[in-house]
Amino acid sequence: MEIIAYLKPTCGWSNGVRAIMRKYQLPYTDRDIINDPRNYEEMVRKSGQPLSPCVEIDGVMLADVSGEEVENYLLSNHLVQPNAEDPGVPTNAACTDEEHARMRSQTIRFF
Repeated sequence: MEIIAYLKPTCGWSNGVRAIMRKYQLPYTDRDIINDPRNYEEMVRKSGQPLSPCVEIDGVMLADVSGEEVENYLLSNHLVQPNAEDPGVPTNAACTDEEHARMRSQTIRFF
């Protein structure tokens, strides 16, 4: 399986996606959409929208998803087997107030 995840370095939703990848021991490419504008541009072009996280699994784009939604996709398509491992972080949670405050201090790009 080829997985490309378009994620923010610190974000509740992005951390939930990373937790699912760890839970199922899935190798994936983590593309930082905050610090590399090319990754953000690629995500928007491929997903057709500007919200993150986006996860591409074998050419199928899951746009603006939580870790929980990624896990549901993987399970319902029989790409992974269910397991009871605790992901360690919430897989369906927004950024904390502190994360939002840090992001507000960054420049917004509209490539």
